[in-house]
Formats: sequence, structure tokens, C-alpha cells
Amino acid sequence: MAKFDYKDSSVVVIIGSGAGGGTLANELCQKGIKVVVLEAGGKQSNASFINDEWKSFSQLAWLDKRTTSGNWRVANDFANLPAWICKTVGGTSTHWAGASLRFQEHEFRTRTVYGGVNGANLLDWPLTLKELEPYYDKAEDKMGVTRTHGIPGLPGNNNFKVMYSGATKLGYKEVHTGNMAINSRPRNGRARCMQLGFCFQGCKSGAKWSTLYTELPEAEATGKFELRTQAHVTRIEHDAKGRANAVVYIDQDGKEHRQQARVVCVAGNAIETPRLLLASASNMFKDGLANSSGQVGRNYMRHTTGSVYAAFNEPVHMYRGTTMAGVVRDEARNDSARGFVGGYEMETLSLGIPFMAAFLNPGAWGSDFTWWMDRYTHLAGLWIVGEDMPRETNRVTLNAAVKDQFGNYVPNVHFDDHENDIAMRNHAYTQAEAIYNAVGAVKTNRTPPYPSTHNLGTARMSARRQDGVCNKWGQTHDIPNLFISDGSQFTTGGAENPTLTIVALAIRQADYIASQMTRRTI
Repeated sequence: MAKFDYKDSSVVVIIGSGAGGGTLANELCQKGIKVVVLEAGGKQSNASFINDEWKSFSQLAWLDKRTTSGNWRVANDFANLPAWICKTVGGTSTHWAGASLRFQEHEFRTRTVYGGVNGANLLDWPLTLKELEPYYDKAEDKMGVTRTHGIPGLPGNNNFKVMYSGATKLGYKEVHTGNMAINSRPRNGRARCMQLGFCFQGCKSGAKWSTLYTELPEAEATGKFELRTQAHVTRIEHDAKGRANAVVYIDQDGKEHRQQARVVCVAGNAIETPRLLLASASNMFKDGLANSSGQVGRNYMRHTTGSVYAAFNEPVHMYRGTTMAGVVRDEARNDSARGFVGGYEMETLSLGIPFMAAFLNPGAWGSDFTWWMDRYTHLAGLWIVGEDMPRETNRVTLNAAVKDQFGNYVPNVHFDDHENDIAMRNHAYTQAEAIYNAVGAVKTNRTPPYPSTHNLGTARMSARRQDGVCNKWGQTHDIPNLFISDGSQFTTGGAENPTLTIVALAIRQADYIASQMTRRTI
């Protein structure tokens, strides 16, 4: 691995090594650009991943202090865990389920298509599906997404077969084992899926795409790449002209370092990214970096979610095989006749016994809880993923009353459900129950949202600088050499799992950064 001097002001510094940061790093290195990646977590491997839910959670999850507020269930039940993201090399690409779906055309134009939705801060993306399609294609090939590039779908486990039978009886047409960045056959030096059933705990076979063992090793092989682990970034600095010129971080021994940079790219997830921009306030940028619009931290989206589990007379063993083993896509359309705008997916989901005990509502108490846990082997389950409404009041701010282990203000995540979100969730609950009832469910259970979710939108793209934080390349409106490189840049959330779009945007952003560096505009 290369080693760059702290005073080397020619490097691109990327904060975060997940789907956005890790992909961007590799793409830039392949173009001959020197890159330093700062990752707050340590490094795991396929060998060190743990097929045990609780132990793995402690190994991979971001557990630094956070606070929450708002009317969402998470603020009441998981106050210090507003989101289950990872603090490890590869970021949440180690933990994600692998679902890789393209946004639909109308989801890039929600303000135009949906119109004015009361209480929502809708805005059209400053780019279109047509512009992103070539990069979606590159991302799908890079990640090995099933049902693209001639790659067959994964086999369906029992959890999928139950959902498929019920969904097709209801007349749903687009029901299959998903577009998954999980090898259904050996590809690009990675093994096929072994159906171990611990996708959320890190893929021990390497079948699931993760920057940990795809993008980052490829970047390292160029000789242009340095990864610094357990490097917790505390602020981004700028010069007298207002251009980003350094990143300050604390290493595992508590020592502070200052890495100079030509370009800085922030890919810390939609909670840490706005926190860092806000925490980097200065005399020139009193409200935080790239925040002349006041939109940094605002429009936090996490997808409309919830789960439905169903008990059957015969065993299902939903936990055997791929965790997210199938999808119903028919409800992802926009059809306001259903009582809401936007759409949602229904995706199979299984939790192990420890997580089921923790997240099953009412959770770990009473006869209803024990009834469900006693029938664990007879359960089928699915997860709802729907487009939630961006709201200015749903936001990440700095909590000046609480500091983390480094003496910095922690992020507070505030979220209130929009009435459109609630209507969508209730519709999805009803349809999910109908799927299971169609194949003889004894009983169904609606589980409210978990902390595990998709974090989006807190530094969003916008055509006009007053409406957002960055332009269609992820380049901040205020600081030309400061980029947003993760899901924070999403203008709206769509109904689809976001990782494929994050990777596509990272590939596209790398082309732009390289061209601008060549022209010496950044």
C-alpha cells in the first residue's frame, strides 16, 4: 500500500470506505489519481466475520453516542441507535442485504410528477434516469447484480416461495428473487452464494459485493491508494479563499493528524456526513461548510419501512438461505388512487432468534410475544421499503448538550412521519397480510420500523444552490473542491434500496473529478 505524506496537497481525501467512498476511491485510483481514504472503523475480513447476530453487531456497528427526537418509534425504543450503520472498512457494504434496484424515471422528478405535497420539501433531481443509465449499467456489472449482464437470479428459499405463492395468487406480476449483488455463480474471483443465511453479519464466502474485498484491494493494486483505519475525522479545514485544503482526524491512539488535500470527498453516511459539515464551521462558514442554503442536515429520509410476519401450520424455516431472498415490485409504481404518492417494495426478510426477540413488537414480554417466538420455525416474513417524503424539519443537527469520546458534539437525528408515509405503510401492511393470508397464514403480525434502514438526503443535490447542498455531480455549491459522495446527496429517496444508485453516482462522480482535476478547475 502506498504511503502519502501529511503535507502532500495533491491527494484526494475520501472520508468513509463504504459503497460511495470505496467505489470512488477505486475509480479515481484507476485513473492514476492519488487517494487517501480515512475510515473511522477497523478492518475485518471474510474470515473474521461472525455468524452470530449479537456478536457481529458489536463487531461491525457504529455504536458511538447519538441522540434522537421526533415521533418515530425509534426515538422511543432505540434512542441511542437512530440507524444501524457500520463502523468498519467497507462501511455498510459489509452489512447490507445486497438488493440492487434502479430508480424509476418518475422518481427523479417527484416535484413535477407528485405536485405540491403539503408538509413535504419535494424537489426534482438535477439529473435524469437517462443520464444515469450508463452508470447504472457499469455499477451492475461491477457489483455482479443478478438478472443483469446475463447473470442468473439466486435460488428461492422457503421464505421466498411462501411470498411468491401468496403474491401471485393476489395477481402480482413482478415477483422474483431480486436483483442482488450476490453471486449466483462464481464471478470476478468471488465465490457463489452458499446460502448461509447471515447476509447482515458480513458475507463469509465473499459472494456478496462489498468494497472491503472488491474496490479497496483493486485500488491498492494501483499503487495510488492509502487506507488509514481507525481514523475518526473531526473537521474539514479550508484556506483563505474558502477551498477545502485539509482533513483533521484522530487515530486509534488518540493522536490528532492533519492531512492536506487537493479535493475532499465526504462519504460518511447521511448522519455522519452532515454532522461533519456542521462541525467544520469557521469564521468564513459560520453555519457549517457548504451550508449557505441552510439545507445541510435537512430532508433526512430513511424510507418508509415496517415488517409483516406470518405464522403457518407447517414449518417454513425462513432463516435458511439468503436473508433478502425475493421482492414484489408491483406496488413501486406511483398511483395516487391508493391514497398516497410514490410507491414501495416488499422484500423477504428473516431475522435470527436474538434479533427477532429484540425487534418483534411488543418485544420480549407477555403471552403474545411468546406465542410468536414459540412458532419461530413456522414464520415467514417480509420488509417494506417505500419512498418517504423529504421534510426540512426531519434533520440531523449537532446536540450541544452531549459530546462523544473525542469531545465533539454528537449528531441528533430528528424524524417525524409524514402523513403520506403513514398512509403508504398502512397500505403495505394490508397488502403484505393479504399475501400471507392467501396461502393460509394462521396469524399475522405488523412490526413497526427498526433502526436498520437507509439513510438519505441530508446534503441533497439541487439545480439551484438555494435549494440544496451540491450539484448533480455531488460537488458542493459553495466549495468547488468539496464533494458529497454517499446517499446524503439524494434529492429524494425513491422506493428502491439505494446502494446501486450510490455506486452509480460514485462512478459518475469519479469521471467528473478526474476531468476537473485535469482542467485544474479544482
